[in-house]
Amino acid sequence: MTQLTKYNIFVDGASKGNPGESGIGVIISKDNHVKINFSQYIGIATNNVAEYLALIYGLQEALMQKIEDVNINTDSELLYKQIKGDYKVKDPTLRILNRLVKHLWCGFDKIEITHIPREKNKGADKLAVTAIEKRPVLLKKQSKFKASQDDQLIGLV
Repeated sequence: MTQLTKYNIFVDGASKGNPGESGIGVIISKDNHVKINFSQYIGIATNNVAEYLALIYGLQEALMQKIEDVNINTDSELLYKQIKGDYKVKDPTLRILNRLVKHLWCGFDKIEITHIPREKNKGADKLAVTAIEKRPVLLKKQSKFKASQDDQLIGLV
């Protein structure tokens, strides 16, 4: 039996307004060394949706990297308590996202979630805020804009 190596995944979502322009930040580390970090602009969303999407992206990335043993770190009390089952998920959108998280959860041999203070999640927070600041800028006259194949592949159009 091989010993699993524990990875830490730090997740955060940010919104400028609630709902508002939103982004996510994810850091995957092992032995206190960052292995993967990324941010993604997600458009107009609530902060809670952004928190869930950060977790979903983090779980998906870990599965793609074939990581089997993870500890999720979040500063969102709502996300933490809904995943743990301490809070009911009343919002219909969050209910769908919660089910998706639980589905992804099944792909891991060992998984835990930890509620951490904001000051211990500054890296993921910075990535989420940066995603909002660097969001794609839409051109006013889109009819004259011809998307390149690369733009289409990365979801800019």
